[in-house]
Amino acid sequence: MEILTIVTLALSGLLLSFVGVSRLSNPINAYLKNSGITLAKEVDLLNEMRGVSGVMLMGGILILLGILLPQLTFTSHVVGSLLFLGFAIGRILSMRVDGQPNKQIVQGLIFELVFGGLNVVCVILTQF
Repeated sequence: MEILTIVTLALSGLLLSFVGVSRLSNPINAYLKNSGITLAKEVDLLNEMRGVSGVMLMGGILILLGILLPQLTFTSHVVGSLLFLGFAIGRILSMRVDGQPNKQIVQGLIFELVFGGLNVVCVILTQF
């Protein structure tokens, strides 16, 4: 159980932190490389992208802290569940309303569902 918790938190936290840092530092290149999305050099759009990226980075840091501080482990799993499943729900809704996105975005959805699900399993297991 403890190994599952550590691996889930480590992978979840590292993924969110890496994506957050890359999108914060250079959103135009990061979105093009990771999602195939071309962002315009529009201040308002870039501001929104960096804002979400900051949330991803801070969430990733909080999740990683759950490995080091046992009193944060449960909270870290809850945050991981909410962030990953929140992104997944948004993508699924968008697929229903807006249509099918590119392959890279669908792959992102799969990762979000897997990591969200793993964090939910860990939340349930830590209660027993």
